Amino acid sequence: MKPIRLARHLFATRLATRRYFTPQVCDAIEATIREVESRHAGEIRFVIETALELPDAWHDLPSRHRAAQLFGQLGVWDTAHNNGVLIYVLMADRAVEIVADRGISAAVAQSEWDEVCHQMELHYRERRYCEGSIAGIHGVGRLIARHFPAGLAGTDELPNQPVLL
Repeated sequence: MKPIRLARHLFATRLATRRYFTPQVCDAIEATIREVESRHAGEIRFVIETALELPDAWHDLPSRHRAAQLFGQLGVWDTAHNNGVLIYVLMADRAVEIVADRGISAAVAQSEWDEVCHQMELHYRERRYCEGSIAGIHGVGRLIARHFPAGLAGTDELPNQPVLL
């Protein structure tokens, strides 16, 4: 399995990723995050990565671990109420991961996050990247709103624009 994964990461191109995540799709993601965050006190970051760096792919770094790395690097953990959530898409593996800060992960079961990931992956398999991304943001928003209602909302602590790596 390792050689196949390594090849996927080696031959994945940013051009292909940008063909699916066009400026219009990225604008729709940003607008959806802004709209969904207005209904709860959580913070959502959305990251799309084309492929892992070769050493990480060679050492078979799991997408979940990469998502956790980016969670820290992008400061998603650094929200006032510990309620930041990262949605991470790894194009080469066709994988979606959701990493939530301790304030929200204590209240939401991993199986609920996994269901949102699964729904996004179903859309992505059909090359419906905009629809899948928006569905994922709405799914995350519903889970956050249950535990961090809009009444707790403060300032928008994290950028709403998706990050393309």
